[in-house]
Amino acid sequence: MTEGARPLSGKVALVTGASSGIGEATAIALAGAGAAVAIGARRRDRLDGLAAELTGDGARVLALDLDVTDEAACRDAVARTRDELGGLDVLVNNAGVMLLGTIVGADTEDWRRMVSTNVLGLMYMTAAAIDGMVEQGSGDVVNVSSVAGRTARKGAGVYNASKWAVNAFSESLRQEVTTTGVRVSLVEPGAVTTELTSHITQPEAKAASERMHASMRPLQAEDVARAVVYVVTQPPHVAVNEILVRPTDQER
Repeated sequence: MTEGARPLSGKVALVTGASSGIGEATAIALAGAGAAVAIGARRRDRLDGLAAELTGDGARVLALDLDVTDEAACRDAVARTRDELGGLDVLVNNAGVMLLGTIVGADTEDWRRMVSTNVLGLMYMTAAAIDGMVEQGSGDVVNVSSVAGRTARKGAGVYNASKWAVNAFSESLRQEVTTTGVRVSLVEPGAVTTELTSHITQPEAKAASERMHASMRPLQAEDVARAVVYVVTQPPHVAVNEILVRPTDQER
């Protein structure tokens, strides 16, 4: 992106789950659009590598050790972003896990991890950021959900439930804050090439996910990052509330 096409110059963004996949691609895209970027995740070695890359490209970067399931850590991440980068204009709630599997015979620890990260983690980060955005009369909260937040499928029940919760929370928050100048948006990807599939613990579910990805041309993380940048670079009077982006080959 050329210097004359940096619509986020002077803005500050915070991206969770930034150590890989959609979060990493989104941090790179936001920095490319001119934003200073706080990058948060649990894997500090990967964060440091990304921070070095972004700094080398001229961006202002803050790397944050962040486990979004820790409410105090979420508050600290937002506070440090505002203190060290000078504000917070864009929060991208991207951290999440996709532990697909049947409900019958499930390991309920997978359920706990998904609800703690996908739902409570997103809520904790939003709670930490939203008051300041309302006070300043501007800001974007972008919640990375999924097509699974719209369409329930066998073998993904609790993942579906977590993403439906994200969608409901986002719409309720949107109604609450939109007249203050704060925008709340959902970006809902379909099948994406990321490492999330490799984390699935139920063997049958992992195999099914791998077969689905192999049957199509899946999205790349950069495709989703472009959608996030599109949302947050609209004029202040334009709120893009939802973007559903699926591979052309994906039927549902």
